[in-house]
Amino acid sequence: MMHANVVKLGFESDMFVQTAFLEMYGKSGDFNAARRVFDEMPERDLVAYNTMLAEYVGCGDITEAQRLFDDMPERDLVSWNTMINGYATRGDLFAARQMFDRSNERDLISWSSIISAYAQCRKSSEALRLFHEMQMHDIVPDKVTMVSVLSSCGDIGALSMGKSIHRFIERTGIEVDIRLGTSLIDMYSKCGDIENSLRVFHSLPKRDALCWSAMIVGLANHGLSEDAFQNFYNMMKEDIQPNDVTFVGVLSACNHAGLLGEGRALFNSMRDVYGINPKLEHYGCMVDLLGRSGLIEEAWRLVKSMPFEPDAIIWRSLLGACHIHKNAYVAEEAVKNLFELEPQVDGHYVLLSNIYAQANQWDDVAKVRKWMRVGNIVRVPGSSSIELENVVYEFVTGERSHPKSSQMYKMLEDITDHLRNVGYRPMTGLVLQDVDDQ
Repeated sequence: MMHANVVKLGFESDMFVQTAFLEMYGKSGDFNAARRVFDEMPERDLVAYNTMLAEYVGCGDITEAQRLFDDMPERDLVSWNTMINGYATRGDLFAARQMFDRSNERDLISWSSIISAYAQCRKSSEALRLFHEMQMHDIVPDKVTMVSVLSSCGDIGALSMGKSIHRFIERTGIEVDIRLGTSLIDMYSKCGDIENSLRVFHSLPKRDALCWSAMIVGLANHGLSEDAFQNFYNMMKEDIQPNDVTFVGVLSACNHAGLLGEGRALFNSMRDVYGINPKLEHYGCMVDLLGRSGLIEEAWRLVKSMPFEPDAIIWRSLLGACHIHKNAYVAEEAVKNLFELEPQVDGHYVLLSNIYAQANQWDDVAKVRKWMRVGNIVRVPGSSSIELENVVYEFVTGERSHPKSSQMYKMLEDITDHLRNVGYRPMTGLVLQDVDDQ
């Protein structure tokens, strides 16, 4: 009706009016009408092109967006940022980085979009490197940038860097709203600093379900099951409905505390009381809880009853429980599925071999060794990382290339001697052994 009146009044050729209609149709989801308006425009300026480009990106049609971008007679910073953000949003890191590198000019949106893309793809070290580069270009980060950077800090356990970013937020007066506060809570808990995580949590004037859930998950992961449950009950008192992440936290708390009955009740309440359909993570928590409790058969039945295909994490959890409780039969079923999902992961073969060895099934041990040889399965050495003075150091099993490796191994020997002196005895039955050592 509005469009018809504009045509009747003779304004249909006005570029400003046409651009407004283009945006109106795009926002309402009628992209055919938006494109028709765009194609019928006698003249198109950069604003019209950018509007059409944004509508394509907004509806997720990155292919058409790229085609239009390539046809544009000129481009400005808005054009480049739209494409960087479009590729970043859909997780196409390679294309987003190409756009970022090709752009001659970059502002806060450009940097925030590419940092967010790397953070979402768990390329956390590169996200933090880009953040430092952004600062070198004198671009002042905002709240959106901080959320991505804190996520990357939490992902690799870069506590010192996370703390320095928190100090920057306080120093520059960036408002810590619920979203940024939740990012700080999550970062501190993932980096092992649960005290600061709680401090941020209690300092927030308002908290939503995501904020409460981040705190509950953090407490659960630190083995503070009672505190996790208390926060869950406090959340209920404030009439905040739990979400699926909340239940990952409380089920994990049950797991750490070995509370099988409570875990069952909470799992069942998800659908029956709160109308939340359990996801893969919730089934994973229950399989782990049942497995740790020695209920291998029940855990296996739960896996088979899942309304979707179990992933490798669930099968690994079941396999680990079989190793602890020496259940070779279910272990074979778990490994059969793991071989399909992750055929080149050496740990599955080693764990199955150990289970056979525990059961004195030496022919089966030899069979696993043959599978590894025929399948060209290579043992991947374990690794760990630690952050010191804003630098993340990675160490690989058996590596002695670090200039201070002699002192490190001497320290490990001293710790081991001290543990022996106070009566510690390693649980060698749970140690993964190389199949060649059986």
